[in-house]
Amino acid sequence: MIKNFLIVNANYYNEISAGLLKSAMNSLPSKAKIKIINVPGVFEIPVTISKHLKKFDGFIALGCVIKGQTPHFDFISQASTNALMKLSIDSKKPIGNGIITCLSMKQAQARKKKGAEAAEAVISVLLQK
Repeated sequence: MIKNFLIVNANYYNEISAGLLKSAMNSLPSKAKIKIINVPGVFEIPVTISKHLKKFDGFIALGCVIKGQTPHFDFISQASTNALMKLSIDSKKPIGNGIITCLSMKQAQARKKKGAEAAEAVISVLLQK
């Protein structure tokens, strides 16, 4: 299975996004064609994927949102999740959601390997018949 993948990586928390990206890359087939686009935050991931829907077979969204003292966390988390789901359903293409939503930096650091789970989910859908 040689497929084309786009990884959109929100690097607001660079150390966390680097871990997510590394784990995702390690889970993709070695002969896969992979393009990585970095964006400043998770809110920019859905529009970036939508601009490239026709060029790739599968997509992986990576990033981190950490709860602060305002409701911003809730709005960004929900909006990005809803947008990714809608894009995936409308395009009939898999989008692995590797955007982690955490209450602290410590939680985020413990979840840097979630990029692998997002990549594996995309591969699973691509293998469906």
